[in-house]
Amino acid sequence: MVPDLSKISGLGNYTEKREEVVDGENTKSRKIYQKNDKAFLVINENTIEIRTDDKLGKFLREKYESVMESRYFGRGGIEIVTIGHQLSDEELDDLIRLSYNLS
Repeated sequence: MVPDLSKISGLGNYTEKREEVVDGENTKSRKIYQKNDKAFLVINENTIEIRTDDKLGKFLREKYESVMESRYFGRGGIEIVTIGHQLSDEELDDLIRLSYNLS
């Protein structure tokens, strides 16, 4: 499940960059989407990280097993496991739109 940003309404201009991350002996690639040089979405191999506010992040972590605190954004974001994720595509689109607007 990789979101198609071109189909999410309300997103203006953004840039995409690839980054290589060394994790132990493995090197993984991730995509970072930015608005005005501030990240709003990070797509990893098996997770998606989204900027949120603290209260929404806490609510989503308590509600869904597949949502945890973001490693990229810290407490200001959530990380969603994409394999068997529990959020609907519409919820994910809304979270991405919110993250874009927070950036």
